[in-house]
Amino acid sequence: MHTVRTILARRLAATLTALPLLLPTVGTVALAGASVAAAPSAAAAPDGQAALPPMGFNNWNSTHCRADFNETMIKGIADLFVSKGLKAAGYQYVNLDDCWALPNRDGSGNLVADPVRFPHGIKAVADYVHGKGLKFGIYTSAGTKTCNPAGFPGGLGHERQDANLFASFGVDYLKYDNCNNQGVDARKRYTDMANALRDTGRPIVFSLCDWGESKPWEWAAPIGHLWRTTGDISDNWYSMLDIAHRNQPLAPYAGPGHWNDPDMLEVGNGGMTAAEYRTHFTLWSMMSAPLLIGTDLRTASPETFGILANADVIAVDQDPLGKQGTVVANSGGLVVMVKELANGDRAVSLTNETWTTATVSTTTDALGIGNRGPYRLKDLWTKAVSTNTTGTISASVPSHATVAYRITPGPLPLPPSGTSHLSDVPWTGMVNGWGPVEKDRSNGERAAGDGRALTINGTVYAKGLGAHAAGSITYHLDARCTRLTVDVGVDDESASIGAVAFRIYRDTTKVADSGVMTTSDAARRLDADLTGGRTLTLVVTDGGNGIDHDHADWATPRLTCN
Repeated sequence: MHTVRTILARRLAATLTALPLLLPTVGTVALAGASVAAAPSAAAAPDGQAALPPMGFNNWNSTHCRADFNETMIKGIADLFVSKGLKAAGYQYVNLDDCWALPNRDGSGNLVADPVRFPHGIKAVADYVHGKGLKFGIYTSAGTKTCNPAGFPGGLGHERQDANLFASFGVDYLKYDNCNNQGVDARKRYTDMANALRDTGRPIVFSLCDWGESKPWEWAAPIGHLWRTTGDISDNWYSMLDIAHRNQPLAPYAGPGHWNDPDMLEVGNGGMTAAEYRTHFTLWSMMSAPLLIGTDLRTASPETFGILANADVIAVDQDPLGKQGTVVANSGGLVVMVKELANGDRAVSLTNETWTTATVSTTTDALGIGNRGPYRLKDLWTKAVSTNTTGTISASVPSHATVAYRITPGPLPLPPSGTSHLSDVPWTGMVNGWGPVEKDRSNGERAAGDGRALTINGTVYAKGLGAHAAGSITYHLDARCTRLTVDVGVDDESASIGAVAFRIYRDTTKVADSGVMTTSDAARRLDADLTGGRTLTLVVTDGGNGIDHDHADWATPRLTCN
């Protein structure tokens, strides 16, 4: 019946196998009222740095190696951070990129600042930046030369000498590039510099820049604080969007102290429209990306400053929960992302990647905050505030533009006292592999209400939930409930190929498991002890043969609460 599955369903099918590690956050949607889930990457370096994505400036996108990259420019940027309110908005780092040094080391093997560009030396510039209450960053490459064709010396084989020199300058941030690496294993090259930086005793944020070639998100968290996930960005819509698409699926690897880095901002450099730059800035913030300004602020327009200093969008990027946003819908260039925030709010972005104005929509169920209306919506760009009672979030979005909201839900609903049918109790989060979860109907896979009577192995059930693997449904219990009984099985409409497993979780503890079930199985009774649990999560996973026709019925689910 199906040859194409949604991105959400595929991602859920992969991630749900990791339960209970990932509970109570499942797949791509965070469940309301849940705590933070563990990421599959290794633990971050335990030095307390980069608890939030770094914010600052890097000259490369605006100057490359032209002569206007010099001491005067860098000091001017630091001045503008203060006078234009960027420091107050959270920007801290003023970073040098390639071409700051001479092409050859000195007789002692040390890097030497270009005396034309930096006549007072690097430490003097760092001291000036520090004098503004800001931090200072520098650049080199994990190779024998940096990336510029002029052949400036890289750090390979000079890690400790260079790290000590950087520490003596007062460096707070190192971008370590990937050119001329001589084929040496990336983990070794970046680990050697990480160890050298650590041994200086100076706190230095370490930015690995291997362009995502070695999949650093899988191994670099104990080594550095951020890692490039893609090649270099260019100042055009297609480059920016391609990089966003590559970075979006890596959300599980990001968190406080270890961030996915989709490269620096191009906002203000002239290659995109204002709407495209607002999309750029919004997507980077939804992805918890470092926000490193890449335009020459000395010539930036008021519109550029307005984008870069948008406090509401910055607050999404800098949210202390540190969860990278995820894509919950992507159809025909209309893309919805959601990001869970520390206070229980959600940020949502509605992006129109097409060439004509289009309506982009989502639901509070898809955002993980269903049944918690009324909802307060603040438009992060227009600042308009509204109240939503329908649970549908929708906007007419111009071509290449993004509408972004901060959504504040109402209180978590509680189940009634006594014994209730679970299909009559409001859930607080729902993710479904195909179509919405249906109440008292099977899962028809498309629009709400398109299912039929719940039927397992010939037995018809009047009450229950029709789901589809891979997915989950979450309820807020607040330690008030004691028991759930339910008959589970594959709905008869699945023909002969449906195969699923049903699991029930009390908070992060699995309290019932059906094992794999197929269309040939009669319903199985699950009896789950919920005593003391704050959250109930019903999970359906693939039975091992793919997610086609995995129509999963939770039949006659009876919840007992005090």
